[in-house]
Amino acid sequence: MRTITLADHAGFCFGVGQAVDRAAEELERAQLQGTKLYCLGALIHNKAVTGAFGEKGMVTVRNLEEVPPGASVLIRAHGEPPETFQEAARKELTLIDATCPFVSKIHHLAAEAASGQRRVVIVGDPSHPEVIGITGSAGSSALTVNDPKDADAAAALLKDQPVTVVAQTTITHEKFQTCVDRIRAYTEDVIVFDTICQATKQRQTAALELAEKSDLMVVIGDRTSSNSQKLVEICEKVCKTVLFVENSEDLPLHEVEKYCKIGVAAGASAPERIIKEVIATMSEDFTNDLQTEETNEMSAFMDEIEKSLRLPGRGEVITGEVVQVTDDYIVINLGCKKDGILPKTEMVLEDDQKLTALFKEGDEIQAKVIKSDDGDGNILLSKKKLQSGVHWDEITAALDSKEIVNATVVKEVKGGVIATYKEVSGFIPMSQLADHYVESAAEYVGKTLPVKVTRVDQRRNKAVFSHKAFLNEEKYKKIAEIWQTLNVGDVVEGKVMRFTDYGAFVDIGGLDGLLHISEISWGKLKHPQEALEIGQIINVKILSMNEEKGKISLGLKQNAPEPWSVIDDHYAEGNVISGKVVQIKEYGAFVELEPGLDGLVHISEVAHKRVNKISEELTIGQMVQAKVLEIDRERRRISLSIKETLDPNAPQPETYEEEPAEVSEEAIPDAEEAVVTETPVEEPAEEVVAEEAAEAEAPEVEAAVEAPAEEEAGSDTPNLKNLKKAELAAFAEEKGIELPAKATNAEMIQMIEAALE
Repeated sequence: MRTITLADHAGFCFGVGQAVDRAAEELERAQLQGTKLYCLGALIHNKAVTGAFGEKGMVTVRNLEEVPPGASVLIRAHGEPPETFQEAARKELTLIDATCPFVSKIHHLAAEAASGQRRVVIVGDPSHPEVIGITGSAGSSALTVNDPKDADAAAALLKDQPVTVVAQTTITHEKFQTCVDRIRAYTEDVIVFDTICQATKQRQTAALELAEKSDLMVVIGDRTSSNSQKLVEICEKVCKTVLFVENSEDLPLHEVEKYCKIGVAAGASAPERIIKEVIATMSEDFTNDLQTEETNEMSAFMDEIEKSLRLPGRGEVITGEVVQVTDDYIVINLGCKKDGILPKTEMVLEDDQKLTALFKEGDEIQAKVIKSDDGDGNILLSKKKLQSGVHWDEITAALDSKEIVNATVVKEVKGGVIATYKEVSGFIPMSQLADHYVESAAEYVGKTLPVKVTRVDQRRNKAVFSHKAFLNEEKYKKIAEIWQTLNVGDVVEGKVMRFTDYGAFVDIGGLDGLLHISEISWGKLKHPQEALEIGQIINVKILSMNEEKGKISLGLKQNAPEPWSVIDDHYAEGNVISGKVVQIKEYGAFVELEPGLDGLVHISEVAHKRVNKISEELTIGQMVQAKVLEIDRERRRISLSIKETLDPNAPQPETYEEEPAEVSEEAIPDAEEAVVTETPVEEPAEEVVAEEAAEAEAPEVEAAVEAPAEEEAGSDTPNLKNLKKAELAAFAEEKGIELPAKATNAEMIQMIEAALE
């Protein structure tokens, strides 16, 4: 007779299981958010598992250089050196640390020993990712030893040195002890931490004991798995035939058929599904071999007797025949030595329904065993528990399919609420009740909420629901729909949500778009709040869209025509307008006619008297009346005159100013041509203003107009704009300013002014 025995402690260890569960949770979160999840290195040493995660969207990378800035990266169970966390911080990555707690403990021991000036010896494979991470925590004091020969080779580094020894979690105890003994031969100051994982020890011990009793050992694991390879080595010491397989397809069934006692062990990275498939494949093969055409009637008769004597166990689902029906219970023949009793209290009945009206003798009925003896010699059955089991299956299916179910909140408990789906009770944590902070869960009691199932443990009768996950999913669906309805050029209604120095964020129906400060008004703004208010409803134009990055750029000023495009509709030469003084220069003042449209009042057009200093006549923010003298559409300049709106015969206040120094006619801007308006600037960071353009290009005026104060008495700096290239070069050399040989006049002036400042 052939037997197949599975060793204890086979399959996922705690650390691997934790990493796989964490990866599944984070991958689901990333899918809901429409982002990617990256894993630094293979999640576990199993191609089937990593392949399944890859199909669901997880991206495995070799290093952080392959990860885009701001992305989420999973640190697998093997752990990483400190340098990885530092690099992630520099790239502003979100790290999800799924390092096995036992591995984290070794990192701590290694770092602590290194800080105490001790040599840290790591017994393990130097190329294994776990060992690489521990080496990083130990720093320059780290030394890796994979066998006693490595210890001999490093004798000079160990000789009479204080040494702390740790182990890779998956190595054999035999190898660790042999290496420790060799290290002790070189130094007496040795502190040993046996950090081989307890689960690894138990797995290796169980595999060894089973191999001693088996004719054939089948070890299940990935070829790249270190702990699986060590299981093979251990089994080969006591069992003549050992097969190392990754899955059921690797099984050489013609070889397996030769053995009667077969043992099965599995590495820490082998999922339960593959272990079951391997055992089932071997079992099916044996079943086929054992089938015969002849039937032993006596054997069949004995089986029937044994069946009648055997009582169904608790939790077993049975089918039997109704032999008696009363108003309070049903008696059921189960085909064994005891009858089953199904009380009315264990049935799901509508109001006023009677058992005698629903069932009769001879009916077939299915129920679940809740007690093998009710105290009166009967088996106690339940229809409720059976239906509950069906509902658990529905909950489990909803978990796998990510289907939405409706759960009713029945009571508030510490940390959340209890909600029921049919006969199944589940817990909704406070943080999962809504997509915002919930002060009290009392308001949700009695409500039926659409939820996602996030965890199921039927063995412990536990389920966890999340209403927040449903709300987030709906929000992302809505956002996706909004993206499909928007187009560049559309004008949509939005609500101003918040300000920054560079603009305002506007909600356009579920999506936030950026209204840059330069796109709010045709005029210049120092802060968005000069033109907008929080909560204000505005119509904005979509300027650009990037769905991949989730960014939308908006414009407000585009809803009104650019001032110069319609200037003839509002202004003409000879018009008298009202405006606000926005800037004062030595040669004139700029008056804002409307946002984005300024005119220049030259110093000679401020008053009928001679004005030496404009700031004595006008102030920033002052409202003035001015006459339009000229509109230069080609150069986009407007020339204004305040004095043309004043009575020339009105008495003028006398001024007592010293006679200005004589200046050349070349230094005086032309009153008729020094007119300007601001041209819209797309980039707000540049401080190029229209008045600087006017100052740079203002031509000569007649000598009757006094020169601006650029060349004040006592200043040793000439008017640079009046100097020729050679004169500029000579002046720069005198001041010790270096200029490029091929610089233009304008570039030379700009560099000299910057150096003098």
